[in-house]
Amino acid sequence: MIESNDANDELLTLLDRNRDRSVSGEALAATLGITRAAVWKRLERLRALGYEIEGATKRGYRLAPTSDFISELGVRRYLAPSVPLARLVALAETDSTNNVARELAAQGAPEWTVVVANRQRAGRGRFGRSFFSPADSGAYMSVVLRPRSMRSEDGARITTQAALAVCHAIERVSDKRAGIKWVNDVLIDGKKVCGILTEASYGVEIGAIDYAVLGVGINAYPPKDGFPAELASLATSVHARRIGDGRNRLIGEFLTAFSRLYSSPGATWRAEYRARSLALGRRVEVRSLAQPRMARALDVDEECRLVVEYENGERATLSSGEISVRLGDGDD
Repeated sequence: MIESNDANDELLTLLDRNRDRSVSGEALAATLGITRAAVWKRLERLRALGYEIEGATKRGYRLAPTSDFISELGVRRYLAPSVPLARLVALAETDSTNNVARELAAQGAPEWTVVVANRQRAGRGRFGRSFFSPADSGAYMSVVLRPRSMRSEDGARITTQAALAVCHAIERVSDKRAGIKWVNDVLIDGKKVCGILTEASYGVEIGAIDYAVLGVGINAYPPKDGFPAELASLATSVHARRIGDGRNRLIGEFLTAFSRLYSSPGATWRAEYRARSLALGRRVEVRSLAQPRMARALDVDEECRLVVEYENGERATLSSGEISVRLGDGDD
């Protein structure tokens, strides 16, 4: 069952549309067709959900300038008209946006159904790992995709395009430069700022992949209590501190960039992916083997596979797995 934020969407929408000024309780009540007491109760419920709402006698109510709660209206504000959005589901919290998107896809949701959330209770990463998804600090989203004649290896293409789109979004909203560690990690200054998980459902009757769900989690701000000890030296965020509507803009910029890349010829985005790669030309540790091996990353081929050369001169093409990049090493 899909979780819902609350029945206060109309009130939230009114406040969001009047971010630059306060709206009196009387005006809110008249617009919504309810009593001022009912308005006050809804405001309190929104505050309990985490919305920052300022109130002053004789002036009314407004969303705080630093308010950055992910919402449908907030995301739509930053979407380019070219994004083929079919449906946008915004949740205060959920177990995993990928889980919700897969449920919708299984029910027949069209391509470009998007699920966003303020918090994930059980975010998932690759290889069954958990993905740290605290409230108020990350941008968490999943996109239902139904590419025609999709093959199993196309999952790498979607992940690759998503990594590039995350880089574009980060650079649109900040002065940071983002790079990619094959295949799905986006880094800033050598630290991970984003994780991407692409999952697919195989349709037995059609003999092909029925749909894919692209999940993306971006660290917009440092968590309130900091990153857990095991992540403190490995993770970073796009912004050093909270800014008004920062996460909504980050999501909107990502969806805009991804929609453009998703429909672009492969030669265009593959060249940029190679240019942004933090692995090519460097020594890497291939960790997806029974016994990790050192190698040099040589290229990313047309299928988004990583071409490596092991220390004994043997070459291999990796279609999946995990590597560790020695960022201090270059060509030698």
